[in-house]
Amino acid sequence: MYNANQEEQEILKYWEENKTFEKSISSRPEDKPYHFYDGPPFATGLPHYGHILSSVIKDVVPRY
Repeated sequence: MYNANQEEQEILKYWEENKTFEKSISSRPEDKPYHFYDGPPFATGLPHYGHILSSVIKDVVPRY
């Protein structure tokens, strides 16, 4: 049986042991920072089709 919480804990443990996040930061050039344009998922409840437009705009427009 799949246990999402257990799976998440194993992934987090792997990331901590292998310094995955730190490696992702150090491998990125300082003159090309990565930006998060979208905040926490859907403060108004579960996602629905109304969220698609704003998510696409926040993702596509700054990239292109």
